[in-house]
Amino acid sequence: MIPLRDNIPARRLPAVNSGLILVNVLFFIFELQLGPGLDPFIRTYGFVPARFMAAQSENFLDFERFIPVYSSMFLHGGFLHLIANMWMLWIFGDNVEDSMGPSRYLVFYLLCGTVSVLAQTMASPSSPVPLVGASGAIAGVLGAYFLLYPGARILTLVPVFFFFYLIELPAFLFLGFWILLQFMQGFSTYMATTEGSGAGGIAWWAHIGGFAAGVLLIHLFKENPKVKGGAENPSGR
Repeated sequence: MIPLRDNIPARRLPAVNSGLILVNVLFFIFELQLGPGLDPFIRTYGFVPARFMAAQSENFLDFERFIPVYSSMFLHGGFLHLIANMWMLWIFGDNVEDSMGPSRYLVFYLLCGTVSVLAQTMASPSSPVPLVGASGAIAGVLGAYFLLYPGARILTLVPVFFFFYLIELPAFLFLGFWILLQFMQGFSTYMATTEGSGAGGIAWWAHIGGFAAGVLLIHLFKENPKVKGGAENPSGR
């Protein structure tokens, strides 16, 4: 299912959300300029669970071991990876920023991203594969949206065999199906690997951890008590 838009217009300019999208795009453009240097760059600034756990045993408070926790949130593995993440952030992030204001939203986003990489580390602590992408932090945004606007309508492109249909789905159904899929894929991938060591692919547990963080943290970060459930039911973005 591909979301195309929601029906909750932003009440104010989503400056931080737009800024996050811009920074991600600029980082990706920088990646494209690296050529043969891209692989060592990703291995240095992507988040590697095995490296993080090894550094913990040597020096838990070493500041450098935490740099990839945040740098990895702004790196992507390809055009489709970037576009898919930024599209989700564009659709859902402006309304979540509305609910808490720009400063709180930025802290919220980074916290959700932090929880997401730690969740993936718990699922695959010995994985040597660099984790990159904003999807864990964006999953936190989806978790917040799930509670804030359950009645919002999401115009969704749904593939059925060789045909595509446009359907308006309530946000709780669209996002509920999304997180259920992450759980199913996460458990399937974990059971198919040895002790969660994992190989490459999608970091499903980062998505799950980020979503859970968003659901829990929204209660602390929500600024506007009037924002809930898409009650005003506006007609469009």
